[in-house]
Amino acid sequence: MRLTDDRTGSVLLVRSYAPGEVRVGDTVLQRSCLISAERLVDDWRPQTLDELTEADLEAVFALQPEIVVLGSGPRQRFPSPRLLAAIMARGIGCEVMDTGAACRTYNVLVSEARRAVAALLLK
Repeated sequence: MRLTDDRTGSVLLVRSYAPGEVRVGDTVLQRSCLISAERLVDDWRPQTLDELTEADLEAVFALQPEIVVLGSGPRQRFPSPRLLAAIMARGIGCEVMDTGAACRTYNVLVSEARRAVAALLLK
């Protein structure tokens, strides 16, 4: 499913999403990733929500988001309260949804010039 207009300038947007795959610009990813308006981290370690640790969140924090949109995989699942608390303790908002919804939400937030990071788990 195509998600965005191709005329987006230099802002990184999710162009399409399918189960197990996301396209950012011309790059097709089949692994978990982090996306901000300016940067794509295409080798984020956790591949599933169960693998996500506090140490993995350091890469998210390095992108200095005001809000994190966590795509939990093909269906909405919530991480442990400890992980959500680690995000919120830094004054960062967090929304958890399935990865397709996270892609769409991230695009809207970035188009509104919000400092959003999409943390997308594809499995």
